[in-house]
Amino acid sequence: MSLLRDLLNSSVPPPATGGGREVAIPAVHRVDVEASRLKSQIHQDLLKKFDLSMMEQISEEQLRQRLASFVEETIKERHLEMSDSQRRALVTAIQNEVMGLGPLESLLADPTISDILVNGPFTVFVERKGKLELTDVKFTDEEHLIRIIDKIVSRIGRRVDESSPMVDARLPDGSRVNAIIPPLALDGAALSIRRFPAVPLSVHDLVDYGSMTPEMSMLIAAMVKSRLNILISGGTGSGKTTLLNVLSSFIPDDERLVTIEDAAELRLQQPHVVRLETRPANVEGTGEINQRALIRNSLRMRPDRVIIGEVRGAEVIDMFQAMNTGHEGSMATIHANNAHDALSRLENMVGISGIVIPVRPLRQTIVSALTAIIQASRLSDGKRKVMSILEITGMEGDMITTQEIFKFQQTGIAADGAVLGRHRATGVRPRFMDRLLSHGSALPERLFDPDASR
Repeated sequence: MSLLRDLLNSSVPPPATGGGREVAIPAVHRVDVEASRLKSQIHQDLLKKFDLSMMEQISEEQLRQRLASFVEETIKERHLEMSDSQRRALVTAIQNEVMGLGPLESLLADPTISDILVNGPFTVFVERKGKLELTDVKFTDEEHLIRIIDKIVSRIGRRVDESSPMVDARLPDGSRVNAIIPPLALDGAALSIRRFPAVPLSVHDLVDYGSMTPEMSMLIAAMVKSRLNILISGGTGSGKTTLLNVLSSFIPDDERLVTIEDAAELRLQQPHVVRLETRPANVEGTGEINQRALIRNSLRMRPDRVIIGEVRGAEVIDMFQAMNTGHEGSMATIHANNAHDALSRLENMVGISGIVIPVRPLRQTIVSALTAIIQASRLSDGKRKVMSILEITGMEGDMITTQEIFKFQQTGIAADGAVLGRHRATGVRPRFMDRLLSHGSALPERLFDPDASR
């Protein structure tokens, strides 16, 4: 009998369930799902007959060959008539299921994909060049998807179940993963994977992509080398982490760096880097190690700079202390739509910490700690740009004063949806120029000329 007829005539198992609720299988996906069930059945046969302990003792290539042989033998035993292309597809699917992340492997192998968004077992979107696309990738059922999620999070010693239905994790290549399962996810488990380029982007890449100008890159490089404390602000998916990685590339190799993140994704190239990562509470609700505890501990580790992946809560107090007590050149990112919102969020985070500080002393602390804010944004056409480089200049009364040095001016939208505009200097000479000069980073005055050709 043919494989297709076998799939169409086979009985359909009951709908998968998620948190006690039925998850219906769309009719349009019926044949695809049945093909996935065949693969799942062969996978189950594999688990029963294959010596799993042997898998850890042989090379990856040997394991691939043995899996291929097993699939071929199973096809013969089941008397399935399959073309060469069908055989190869089935072998690859089983290899991915055992050695990788099943249906996601084909997406993870595509370097043009920056985000993988799984909305239940039958709907998978990807992002390419800032735009979302629906793919034809599907999981067999809800149980299959949750099994893949569990495979991801178990690699770093975390778990996902009804008692802990949300989890942050990462893949071996550094990609950031978030998963949430029923009963919190009403329409089936959801999985989000934020990927990063195999080769980290350089400042030259950002200039080539139009994310910033050569003049802006010269200023940013001088700011980092001169040990200014910098905050990178931006919305979700705006490129904050990418920009932080680029900024870190200007840090001299002879400095000791400590990075602190909820999910490790920074990829610093310096030889002397200590990476710290938070730990969530266990099933009993104990054992949590948050960013605040890590920042406090990092100050006992003799860092030259402390780099925080994202500041989002009470740890902001300890970040200010680090920046004000000899750890100049520290950097962090924050979620905010613009630089002024970022300053407001910093104040709000101090309130969250439970520490009561009068407004003026708090703002003086912020001014003393931070020198500049770099704002990043993802525009409507999907492109990411540095929208502003802003200097924190001091206080006037109870207000923090700032001045913008570079900004992106949008002039319109092209017929194809592309955002039109250009970066330009505001004509303001930053007050920290003397600091740059004292650290050997002299910049030409023409760099800040708004009429210069860009």
